Parts: sequence; C-alpha cells; structure tokens
Amino acid sequence: MNAAFLLIGIVIVICILMDRFVEKLPIPPLLVFIALGMCFGENGLLRIPFDDYEAVNLICSASLVFIMFYGGFGTNLKAARPVAAPAVVLSTLGVAGTAGAVGLFAHFVLRLPWLESLLIGSVVSSTDAATVFNILRSKKLALKNHTDSLLEVESGSNDPMSYMLTAVCIALLSGRQVSIPLLLVQQLALGIGAGLLMGRIAVWILGKSLLATQQSRTVFLFGVVLLSYALPAMWGGNGYLSVYLCGILLGNARMAQKKYLVHFFDVVTGVAQVIIFFLLGLLVTPVQLPQVLLPALAIMIFLTVLARPLVTGVLLLPFRPSLGQVGVVSWAGLRGAASIVFAISAVLSGIETTYNLYNLVFCIVLLSMLIQGTLLPRVAGALSMIDEHGDISKTFTDYQEERDISFIKIHLGSGHPWLGRALRELSLPSDLLVVMVVRGERTIVPNGGTRLEEGDLLVLAAYPFEEREHLRLSEMAVERGHRLSGRTLADIASAPDAPKYLIVLIQRGQETVIPTGSTVIQPGDVLILAESGARPKLQDGAPEA
Repeated sequence: MNAAFLLIGIVIVICILMDRFVEKLPIPPLLVFIALGMCFGENGLLRIPFDDYEAVNLICSASLVFIMFYGGFGTNLKAARPVAAPAVVLSTLGVAGTAGAVGLFAHFVLRLPWLESLLIGSVVSSTDAATVFNILRSKKLALKNHTDSLLEVESGSNDPMSYMLTAVCIALLSGRQVSIPLLLVQQLALGIGAGLLMGRIAVWILGKSLLATQQSRTVFLFGVVLLSYALPAMWGGNGYLSVYLCGILLGNARMAQKKYLVHFFDVVTGVAQVIIFFLLGLLVTPVQLPQVLLPALAIMIFLTVLARPLVTGVLLLPFRPSLGQVGVVSWAGLRGAASIVFAISAVLSGIETTYNLYNLVFCIVLLSMLIQGTLLPRVAGALSMIDEHGDISKTFTDYQEERDISFIKIHLGSGHPWLGRALRELSLPSDLLVVMVVRGERTIVPNGGTRLEEGDLLVLAAYPFEEREHLRLSEMAVERGHRLSGRTLADIASAPDAPKYLIVLIQRGQETVIPTGSTVIQPGDVLILAESGARPKLQDGAPEA
C-alpha cells in the first residue's frame, strides 16, 4: 500500500507541475498522461509490472461515470437547442452506422470473423467527450454555426449507444442466448427512466433547501451521481445513459451557489481524466503494440477518412449543413478513454479475439488523438469554421451569464462631487450599478432620478476581478523601515527605481483606502498590487494574494 500511495503521490505532483506546460503543446494534453503512464510501465523508465485489468476496469469505469455526468451537467440546453436534433441523430444512428461501417471493413479487409469485426466497430464507434471537451477548451476553439455545441452534445451522449452495441456483441460472442430487441429496450428504458427520475428528485431536494451547507449539497450530488449509474445498471439498464441525463437535468436547473458544484465536479472530472489516461498507459505493454499497429492504423484511417465523414454527411444532409460544418464534425470524431474502457470489459468477459483487443483499441485511440486531435484546430481554420468572436465557454453551463457580483460601498461626505446629482447624471459605466442607497434609517432602492444627499451610503454592484494569465493581483505588507514607508504614491512612481506594479488599494487597519498620488504609505499598510506580464517575480518579496 505504501508503494501504491508513493506512486499516486508522484503522479499527481508531476501532473500538476506539468499542467501549464502541457496546455501550450500542440498535441491534445491528455496524450501526455498516456505517455507518462507508459513511462512508468514495464517497458518504460521505471519498469513497473502492471496487468491488473480488473482494477483498471473498476477505476476507469468509476471515473467514466463522473466524466459522463459532468458531460451532461455542462451541457447548456439553451445553446444546444438549435443543434439538438442533429446531435441526437449522430449520437444514435451515427454510432450504429459507424460501428457497422468499421465492422464491414474489419471483416472484408482484415479478414476477421463477423462478430469480432462488429465488436471492434462497436467499441470504437463513439466520439470521446473528455477528449473533445479538453481540446475545445484548452485551444479556446469556438466554432461557427453552433458546431461546438453540436460536438459537445454528440460526444457527450453517444457513449451509451456504443456501450449497448458492445454489450450485445459480447453477449453473442460469449454464446449467451439473448434477445437483441429486448436487451436494447431494457437498456434504453431503464437508463432513460432512472436518469430522469434521479435528476428530478435531486433538483426537488436541492430546491427545498433541505441541505443546510454547500458541503452537504456537494456530497449529496456526489451520491446522486453514483446512484443514477448503479440503480439502472443493477437491473440491466444503461447506467451511462442514466447518469448523463441526470447531469443534464441538474446542470440546467436553477440552484443556489451552483459555481461551487461546477468547481467541484470540474476538479473531479479533471482528476478522473488524468487517472484514466495514466492507468491506460500504465496497463499497456508497448513491446506488444507493433503486432497490432498496422491493423489499428488501417482501421483508424478508414474510420477518419471514409466511415465517419460518410455517416456524418448522410445523417446531417436533412439539416442542410455547410460543407465546412460536415468537415469539422467528421474530423472531430476522436476516439478516447470510453473506447478503451469498453475494450477492457470485452477482455474481462473472456472472449477470444484474433488480435489483442485492448492493444488494438489502444493504438486506434492513440493514433486518433495524435492525428485528429492535433490537427483539429488547423482543420477548423482551413475550413473557415473558427468563430473569432465566439466564446467556447458559453456552450457549457459552467459559464455563468449571471456571473457573481461584488458589492462595494461609497459614503458621501461633505464636499463629495456627487452631492445633489441624480444617478442618471453620474455617467457610471454600464457594468457598475447603484443598487441601494442607505439614508439614515431608510433604505432606498434607487432609480435614475434619485438625487444623492450628504451622508448617503451607496451600495454599488460590479463584476469581480478575475485573474488572467497576464494580469494578476497580489499583496505586500509594509513593515517599519520598508523603503516605501513614508513616501507618497507620486514620489514612488517618479523615482528612478519605480516598481513595475501599480498600487490599486491600501488596507489600513479596518479601513480600505483608495489611493491617489498624494496618499502616504504608512507602516502596517497592506498594499494591493496590480501587475501585468507572465507572472514576474515580485519586488520586495511580496507574496501572491
């Protein structure tokens, strides 16, 4: 156990330290974690022998549950409504068509048995939500004609269909007597029913304020995610479909302090993605991959160049898409973690296949992410599908159009320039709003005609500062003897050794001072500094805020 904890700790630290570096790479970031797992594996630098398919299947399946939930939770139905119909068609008929096309190719070109060919097609038939979301967000890839929303909904909702087809093929290869129509109906009915029921119950409970703290609400939803998958799965239903639908209902419901839930599940799914791709890289034996490299490459090329474009073009034809949209949607059909997890399920079922199914699917996914994922921004640009003025975050519900508001107060003392003026005469910025005026014992909800009097306390609302890569806030404590102590801001700014930061606020005891050029820095002041640039080293040893 100590060795396992040591390995987990090392991997987490490495992944966190690599995060900012990985984002700047031209390849999909998740590929790096696969490579990291391979470096730890038995043919890598650390040569750790690891072939526990059952443990990986359990961990990756649990991680996939949260990825599926967050895929639904992050789906903005308002943004996705224009593309809902084509997305549903692609996530159902598109998956089935892709599986059939790959099955035909594997049977007639690779000379594999029919059921084995269809199993391969079923396993790799879905577009991976985690990979697509990761690329769209990390590359800030906003696409025209709601194409980003189309990809989001399609990739987030097609894993259940792929899982159903895989389950049918495994059952047939195992020699079990199954009724395919009954199995599909059971999977769909229980999956849809359980997902909608759990989602509505959770929304009702959260709306009744039965949970006192944000922590209890977060833990409650964590349990809801597990239940929405496990309940239908125990009775032969599609747990992935259930948890996805539950996520959609919860993600699009109005609830207090939703941003905390978004942050929590964003972290959980981020960790889940890293765990999945690291474990898949650790599980694979690289020296065995050359045996399946050529068939994997052939399937990947056929899937990318012929199967996906053909199926996508035919199914989208009634919706009159542009050629650019068809091209981007076709190219963005990346394979990912779900395909490999489904392949592990097939391996654990004990069925015999011509090729090692795990290694074959692993290579297909690796090639898909490396080629399609890396070139996706260029393909979108070449097809003139990038929306330069769009915001990819608006296609996800963790983008809050009703963003958090910060409140500030201004006391109107004697001689204040606003005295006697109506609010409409102040020429305030459009995103700065006077929401309340406290006048003695009275509280006034103002309008444009409200005139301000001496002694009024104004409460203003504005958007809070959000740290950016090239702009950040930090703090500096001024001790006795500090070089800034006793100097005015004007003197500091005009000195030859003027600092490269701007003092925007001073915390002086219980008082908050908005400084001017004549403000004198005093011992004990805490200065709020604004800096530009890519995180330069602070002067005077100022710590980050």
